[in-house]
Amino acid sequence: MRFLFAASTGRLWAARRPVAGKRACLALVFVASVLAAGCASRPETGFLAPVAEADSGSTAHTLLVATTRKRDDRPGTLFSGERSTPLDFARIVVSVPEKHAEGEIEWASTAPGNPKTDFVVRQAGYLDSEKAFVSALNAQLAAKPKGKRNIFLFIHGYNTMFAEGLYRFAQLVHDSRAEGVPVLFTWASRGQVTQYVYDTNSATAARDDLERTIRLLLASNADQVNILAHSMGNWVTVEALRQIRISGIVPQASKVGHVVLAAPDIDIDVFKSQMRRFGKPKRPFVIVLSKDDKALGASNFIAGGRGRLGADSDPEELAALGAIVLDMTEVKGLDSSNHGKFAQLAAVAPKLAAALERGAARPHPSAKAGEIAEGSLEALVKLPITIIGAPFRILSGS
Repeated sequence: MRFLFAASTGRLWAARRPVAGKRACLALVFVASVLAAGCASRPETGFLAPVAEADSGSTAHTLLVATTRKRDDRPGTLFSGERSTPLDFARIVVSVPEKHAEGEIEWASTAPGNPKTDFVVRQAGYLDSEKAFVSALNAQLAAKPKGKRNIFLFIHGYNTMFAEGLYRFAQLVHDSRAEGVPVLFTWASRGQVTQYVYDTNSATAARDDLERTIRLLLASNADQVNILAHSMGNWVTVEALRQIRISGIVPQASKVGHVVLAAPDIDIDVFKSQMRRFGKPKRPFVIVLSKDDKALGASNFIAGGRGRLGADSDPEELAALGAIVLDMTEVKGLDSSNHGKFAQLAAVAPKLAAALERGAARPHPSAKAGEIAEGSLEALVKLPITIIGAPFRILSGS
C-alpha cells in the first residue's frame, strides 16, 4: 500500500554488524525474490487519479482513511511512504469492476485504469480535520439502519504502498459484502522489501495515532467496530488495543466487535506478554495463520529464529489467552509467498462472522463439508470445511 524507500539503511547495517546484517540481507533477498515472482511494476504513482467515466456494471465503495503518511503532491498518488504528524484524513470512492475474481485486485496496466476491467478511483479528496473525518463517518453510519451501524477498520502490513493498501481494502470490503462503514488506517510503509526496519519503526511510531483513531470510531455513532489487521499491521494494532486497555478509560469498550489478526508478524513471546497485560477479551481474537507463509519465514530468520505468531502457534496456549486459531495452511494461496491468504477469506466472511457470534466449541472430526452454511461454530469447527477449493481448520476456541 505505500511508499518510496532508501536501500542504504540495509547496507549501513550490514557494514556495522556483519553477522546480523548478513542474516537480514539474505532474508530480504529471499523475500524479494518471492514477492517479485509474477509481479509487474508497483503502483507508486498515478493509480489513484479519479476516472470520470463510470461503468454500469461496476460497484463503488466509499472508504474513509486515517493515516500517518505524508501527503504526496504527485498526481493520482495522494500519500507517500514518508511519515507525517499529526493524523491526516481522506475520503476515497473506489470502483470494483463487474468481472472481478474473488481474492484478486484487477490492477490497471497503465494508470489510472479502465473502470470496465480494473480497480479505479471515482472520487478522492483530503479531509482537513479530525472533525471533518468524524462528520463524514457519522454521515455514512446514519445512512444505515439502526442496529447495523457498524465500522470495518483495516490496518495493512509491511511493504505496502498507499494505493496497494487502499485497493486491497476495497477488495476485502467487496468480497466480504461488508455492511459496515469501511475505514482504512494506513501507516507509513515505504513499500520496499529492503525497508523492513523502517516499516517496523513506522508501525511502532503509529501506535498512538491508531489508538486515537480507534477511540474516534468508538465515540462515533457506530453500534460496533470490527477490526482486521494484516502482517506487521498486527503489531501496531495489538499495541494500540493494549494501550487503550491499560489506560482504563474506555467508555465505549462494548462497541469493540471482532478482532481478526491475519498472518501476524509478531514474535510469539511478545504477543503472549501483550495479551497477558491486555487480559482475556470479551470476544476472542481470531488469529489467521498459514505454516507455509514464506514472508513470515523470512521474518523469523531475521528475528533470530524466534517464531512468528502467523506462521505456527500453539492453539491451546493461545486459547487460554483469549484467541481462536484459524489455520489456512491447506488453502492454495493466490500469491507466491502465501502471505496474502487472508484476502481469500473475505468470500466466506459472512458465514464465518455468524459462526463466531455463536461462540467457540471444540473440534469434532467427523462432520460434513457443507455445515458452515448453517452459521454455527459447532458446525464450523468440524472438519473438513471447504474454502477456495481446499480445507481450512479452526484449531481451537476460547
